[in-house]
Amino acid sequence: MPAGTAKKTAIGVTAFKSKCLGLIDDVANGKTDSIVLLKHNRPVAKIVPAHEEAGESFDLWGAMRGTVTVPPGVDLTDSTGEVWDAER
Repeated sequence: MPAGTAKKTAIGVTAFKSKCLGLIDDVANGKTDSIVLLKHNRPVAKIVPAHEEAGESFDLWGAMRGTVTVPPGVDLTDSTGEVWDAER
């Protein structure tokens, strides 16, 4: 699509709820540059296409992979010994 031909859209959140799938498809297919969601005529969120970085894919599942380390010998399934209110 040539630069400058796609449009930007602003829509109230209530109207967005009934049209969201079509509007998301418009952004994903390049028919719309972005959609600004309005609540009481104030912008609260913006929907833009998700672009993949060169050689890097976006995967929501496992996004925190590698951020936690468990020391050797620690069993995460062992009880802490703490008595919970639900057990009393």
